[in-house]
Amino acid sequence: MSPLIPDGTRVYAIGDVHGRADLLGRLLENIAGDATNSPGKNPSKSPKNGVKNVLIMLGDLVDRGADSCGVLELLAARLPKKIAKEFEIVMLRGNHEVMMMDFIRGAEDAYDWLGNGGIETLESYGMDPHDRDIDELGAEFKQKLPESHLKLLRKMKLRHRIGDYVFVHAGIRPGVALKDQDKDDLVWIRHSFLDSKVDFGFVVVHGHSIRRAPEIRPNRIGIDTGAWISGRLTALVLEGEERRFIEC
Repeated sequence: MSPLIPDGTRVYAIGDVHGRADLLGRLLENIAGDATNSPGKNPSKSPKNGVKNVLIMLGDLVDRGADSCGVLELLAARLPKKIAKEFEIVMLRGNHEVMMMDFIRGAEDAYDWLGNGGIETLESYGMDPHDRDIDELGAEFKQKLPESHLKLLRKMKLRHRIGDYVFVHAGIRPGVALKDQDKDDLVWIRHSFLDSKVDFGFVVVHGHSIRRAPEIRPNRIGIDTGAWISGRLTALVLEGEERRFIEC
């Protein structure tokens, strides 16, 4: 039996953005247009005002690319009108958001973030992070970071389930029940998940591991197409048994 999204619901899941506000802006406009032009496969079973659209961001919104500030601003305050008013929006946490929040809190390993794309993020907020004391950088960043951006980062979830699909940033640990998954695995795991052929009882939709094209396996779908280096940002569209992709 094919995995299903419940009747009357359509899901748009977007892979790792990594600071590419330009691509995200175009993709969101394309998604808004797609939702407008797609009334749903089972309108008699859909909500009163049409199909329920759900937008899921799979994490790693920030770092590496040039405009992480623009990405968070777009999602916090400048979504296309249709998406802002009519979509359920789910924000999932990626490992880069974890590192960014550790930096804001002043964790001992805060330097790890700077070496993994954090410098580009600070620069997108108008900061010069080079040859600076890390405590000084942290204090300045707290002042520069808008409250709306911080609120968005704080409300991110680690996983979300709809029908026969589970959405996470990196993946899950095979052999461990979903409710017992370690939070670090959900944002960091790679090979033990990617190489697994285990039937999880649902299909995992994830980002985190770059591929040239969406990777479809019986137990998972990976949609990180490396936007920050490839210039290709991918969204997976799920409705009923249907799967399709929107890219920009």
